[in-house]
Amino acid sequence: MTRRSNEYGQPIGPPVDVDIPVPALPTDVMLGRCCTVAPLDVDEHADGLFDAFDESPDDRSWTYLFHERSATIDHFVDWLTPLQGGSDPLVFVISDADGPCGMAGLQRIARDHGVVEVGGIHLAPRLQGTTASTEAMFLMMQRAFETGYRRYEWKCDSLNAPSRAAALRLGFVYEGDFRQAIVYKGRSRDTSWFSIVDGEWPRLRSEFDRWLDPANFDDSGEQRTPLRH
Repeated sequence: MTRRSNEYGQPIGPPVDVDIPVPALPTDVMLGRCCTVAPLDVDEHADGLFDAFDESPDDRSWTYLFHERSATIDHFVDWLTPLQGGSDPLVFVISDADGPCGMAGLQRIARDHGVVEVGGIHLAPRLQGTTASTEAMFLMMQRAFETGYRRYEWKCDSLNAPSRAAALRLGFVYEGDFRQAIVYKGRSRDTSWFSIVDGEWPRLRSEFDRWLDPANFDDSGEQRTPLRH
């Protein structure tokens, strides 16, 4: 990259080649081959999500979330209802062929800077490690970059090894840890930061397209080759 300077000889960053502020993120349904990613509708999604999350034999999948597992469907609905229809976060429900089985949000939306974070990711056991879960993350990523966002972030507890591994597998770049960044559930959290920027997106999109192609899976649904980010 050619270094630019201002009239005082001080180095300055490259010009921004997208319109700022970037547009608001669309909230229409994202359709994939293996999954659907739709805005949260409590009436439509709550029962299926509760049942899917309840397939977990214990509470380990809730350890690094800001909320605890709901003991009853009524408690779950009470927690979900304020999340419906919000502008930040935009909460989406991931559904496979059997119905709702995951959640994720587009949040900390900074249109003046073209930055958005994917967070609040919670996948039921049947969705974890599946083609559908990868496709859902791809669809949300694609939504952000095709809308004009320049930076797509992923943050997690630095001790959450599965989340860190998932970020790297999906093509995010590790940027470091913010020490003692927040307090949640009565404990201190160092937060690991990951990102993808728009200049990286064309290469990543091409690799997602290759990986998600049906030809990359055998008759039992197993991948022939992994993602190569």
